[in-house]
Amino acid sequence: MAVGLFGGAFDPPHTGHVALAVGAKDHFGLPRLTVLVDESPGHKDVELPAAARLELARAAFPDDDVRVDPYARTIDLLRGERFDDPIFLIGADQFIDFLTWKEPEGVLELARLGVATRPGFDQGLLDSVLRGLSQRDRVDFFHIPPNPAASRDIRARVELGEPLDGLVPDAVERLIVEHGLYRGG
Repeated sequence: MAVGLFGGAFDPPHTGHVALAVGAKDHFGLPRLTVLVDESPGHKDVELPAAARLELARAAFPDDDVRVDPYARTIDLLRGERFDDPIFLIGADQFIDFLTWKEPEGVLELARLGVATRPGFDQGLLDSVLRGLSQRDRVDFFHIPPNPAASRDIRARVELGEPLDGLVPDAVERLIVEHGLYRGG
């Protein structure tokens, strides 16, 4: 059986992340995912340490296997660990940068890529990335509903004391409030 791998900084995890997970489980028939919290993301800065982001991710994905990913790049994870028929899950916005990833063709040799798309996303951008790949059949698109959540915006809202209004799962919001996360210096 395939295993869904969903990696990210999750700083914090939000309802868009949850929608991608639910959509992937449905599309690929996966009972649960392995959610990988980037210990030290190679592609972005994070505000919280890995342990805090891990706690938030466990709250966001209570039915999945959630753990820290010690690898900075996807190819290093796939080479460093063994997964049965892995499907690495990403959003369409990440896929448009896929050709800039470390060894994208190597990623496709070791895993299928499950790409979540939303209504209104520019198909031309996705097609241009596909044209740059030799293993197009290893990329599978699935649709999820639109979602306005973005981690950067959520952190800004928290710092300003604004409500999160369903942008994060309730359990994540409770942890943010209880621990005083994202409140700035």
